[in-house]
Amino acid sequence: MTPQEKSMKKIEETLLQVGLRIAKRGEGALFVVGKVEYTPLIDQSVPKFNANENPKLLESLALMDGAVILDKSGNVNAYGVMIKSTTTLKNFGTRHSAALSAAKSDNLVVIVSEEDKKVRIMKSGKIVMQLDALEKDVEKSVSSAVDLLESVGAGTLGTVGAGLLVPALGIALLPGIVVFGSAYYLGKLLTKKFRS
Repeated sequence: MTPQEKSMKKIEETLLQVGLRIAKRGEGALFVVGKVEYTPLIDQSVPKFNANENPKLLESLALMDGAVILDKSGNVNAYGVMIKSTTTLKNFGTRHSAALSAAKSDNLVVIVSEEDKKVRIMKSGKIVMQLDALEKDVEKSVSSAVDLLESVGAGTLGTVGAGLLVPALGIALLPGIVVFGSAYYLGKLLTKKFRS
């Protein structure tokens, strides 16, 4: 694993853990790892810091209106920002539309829904995984979920509509975690995991 891959894995774990804590309290948040157009809604007075080294500060900033923007090393570049939405997601609010717009190219987007207390991971314009914050001990599965997220990759995964609107199309591999996408690929992945 390259240093950049290790860094991404660590930031994914941090964002999922922070997202689960926020969801359990019934609040929402939006994290974008990568580059996206945005407009600051508040003064950016907190000095830049690494989210892996200070997840409590990350959590506090995420509770403000707007999104938190990070680079692929986990450094927080902006918070309390409005993402330029280019797409709307029917039957969902502005946070989900902003998330969908931000989930382009190789950006990683983590959206925390205050309504259903779920944490969703988006890549390449698709929801690839969903964690249920109300599932008992879901935090213990985060590391395994990140490993699975890295091994599956966004290219094989299903559409946003299928992931959000028809959760039955997802496959629950870990407690409280659903992976969406190609049943063929996931079947091969499961077969490989059980053989090892």
